[in-house]
Amino acid sequence: MLRNNEFGSYHPAVNFIYFIFVTGFSMFVMHPVCMAVSFACGSAYSIMLNGKSAAGKNFLYMLPVMAGAALINPLFNHEGMTILGYFPGGNPLTLESVIYGLAAALMLVTVICWFSCCSRIMTGDKYIYLFGRAIPALSLILSMTLRFVPKFLSHLKEVTEAQKCVGRDISSGSLVRRAKNGLAILSIMTTWALENAVETADSMKSRGYGLPGRTSFSIYTFEGRDKAALAFILTAGLYVLAGIINGRLSFLYFPSIGGEAVTPYIISLFAAYSGLCVCPIIIEIRENRRWNAIKSKI
Repeated sequence: MLRNNEFGSYHPAVNFIYFIFVTGFSMFVMHPVCMAVSFACGSAYSIMLNGKSAAGKNFLYMLPVMAGAALINPLFNHEGMTILGYFPGGNPLTLESVIYGLAAALMLVTVICWFSCCSRIMTGDKYIYLFGRAIPALSLILSMTLRFVPKFLSHLKEVTEAQKCVGRDISSGSLVRRAKNGLAILSIMTTWALENAVETADSMKSRGYGLPGRTSFSIYTFEGRDKAALAFILTAGLYVLAGIINGRLSFLYFPSIGGEAVTPYIISLFAAYSGLCVCPIIIEIRENRRWNAIKSKI
């Protein structure tokens, strides 16, 4: 794991625009080259941010999802020209449906990877900074939602340990007893979540959040490095977007597998897409090397 989160220290607008591009492209561009690049960069960046152990646990959860998506598609999608066999009901199993299922599963895992990175980079205060004046209610909801999951899990662990100390363990005893203990913990967590939401809303209201003319303190400043990063992200992102609109990154899975012929323009689109995906990784590696060089001189 790297020394710190350098890309996260950039201006929130740079972070937000970057993740809009990469998550949007990952969801809608089904070209194998782009999907492979996005998956590799998203996985590598997730490991950088969360560490190998955390990323490994995430991938363990993703594998069943990926396998399920890859297996379910051929059961319901029977398009394609290359028939591999027939199901008991008489429907064909086609190579194209299998490959499309694998592609859809890879796309799903890639998007999950990028969203995990986004949740680490785009903290609640960044959303409030970006949208607090324009749409204060929505920005507050986004901030509370992003904060809710880690806070809920942390509080759930505390409640579970406390209940275990008073003999209400959910991991031992009869099935009925464990179910009752689990329902008690669920009731406690539900009450806490509702109370926490009401207290947060009342606290923000008492501070005048969302009122016209209200000012707020901010630690973010748009520096030279932010301008350079934003210029690169916008240039690469808009260039790739233009290629998508022109249909140059389209890829057919049905009725047969095929895509655009590889030309210098297509290669330039791949290069721009790769540069966009690898951008935060390069920033992190460069900063880490700079930090190591400074430490070696001490």
